[in-house]
Amino acid sequence: MYRFLFLCLPLFLTFVNADEIRQYKISGLAQGTDYNIMYYASDSVATKKGIDSLLAEIDQSMSLYKPGTLINQFNAAQKDIKTDRYLNDVLKRSFEINRDTKGIFDITVAPLVQAWGFGPKSTSKEPSAAEIKSILNCVGMKNISLKNGILSKMKPCIHIDLNGIAQGYSVDLLANYLISKGVKRFVVELGGEIRIAGPKPDGSPMKIGIEGPDRNDEPTIRHIAALNSGAITTSGNYRKFHQSGKKKISHLINAQTGYPLANEMISVTVYAKDAITADGYDNALMSMHLTEALKFVEERKDLEAYFVYHGKDGSIADTLSTGFKKMLKD
Repeated sequence: MYRFLFLCLPLFLTFVNADEIRQYKISGLAQGTDYNIMYYASDSVATKKGIDSLLAEIDQSMSLYKPGTLINQFNAAQKDIKTDRYLNDVLKRSFEINRDTKGIFDITVAPLVQAWGFGPKSTSKEPSAAEIKSILNCVGMKNISLKNGILSKMKPCIHIDLNGIAQGYSVDLLANYLISKGVKRFVVELGGEIRIAGPKPDGSPMKIGIEGPDRNDEPTIRHIAALNSGAITTSGNYRKFHQSGKKKISHLINAQTGYPLANEMISVTVYAKDAITADGYDNALMSMHLTEALKFVEERKDLEAYFVYHGKDGSIADTLSTGFKKMLKD
C-alpha cells in the first residue's frame, strides 16, 4: 500500500523513567517501501536484525518481485503447490474476505494488474476490450482452492497477487514479534499500514495522523486519531496511476469487470483489530460506491472507515463511519 498515514510521534528519544522505560526506534527498507517501528521497553529487546530476518522470510513466501518465491512458484505451476505458514494464513483470510465482499476482493486479479501495467513486468500498451475479456477467463477465486496446506488451481492460467493484503499481514507479524519479546506498547508502520498497542507509559493514547488529498491532490493530514489498540490501513488512487491523455488510470483493478476503478472514491482508511483485516477490506471498499461502502462498514462491528471522495460537483469531500468519528482527537 502507500503512505497515506503518518505517525504523530516525536522525532527524538523520550525518557519516561530513565531507570525503567525508554523509547526505542528501528527503521529500514522492505517490500519496496520503508518501515518504522517505535516501542517502549526497559531494554532494546527487539532488534533490526530480527525484524529484517522476519521480513526476508515473508518475502520468500509472497513477493512477486523476487524469483523462486512460493507465490511465483504457484503462478508458474500447472496445478498446485504446498504452502508455508505465511502463505497459508494470508490465503485463509483472503477466502474469508472474498466471500464477505461477494467477490469484490479477489487475489486472482494478477493477470489484470499486469495487463494494465502495474505488475512486475513493465508494459506501456493499454489492453483492448478483447484482451480484457480473454483475461477474465483466468480470474476468479472460484478457480483456486486451499486444503490441508495445498493451494490448487483449476486452470493453469490462474495467477495470484497478494499485494492487497500481504503488507497488512506483515505488519501483524512484526507486532507479534514485538509482543513475543515482552513489548506491550508500540507502533509498527510498514508502507503506511499501522498496528498500535498502547497507551504510552504516561497513560496517553498513541496518536496517528490520517492523510488524504487536498483540492490539488496534494497529501495533507485531515484528522488525528487517538488509539490504544488495533490497526489502520489506507487504500487510494491519487498517488499511483498511469496517465492516458487527460485520463488517470488507477492501479486498483476491478476483478469483476477487468477495468481500473473509476468511481467517486479517492481513498479509504480502515480501522480493524488487526492489519491483515484492515488491509484486506480497504481495496474492496474502494471498489464500492460511497453509500454502499458506508452501509457495508456500519453493518460490521469490527470495521470502521474514513472515506475521501469526489462530490457530484467534482469537489473533494470526506465522511466517516460512526465508530471512526469516536476515535478522532478533538
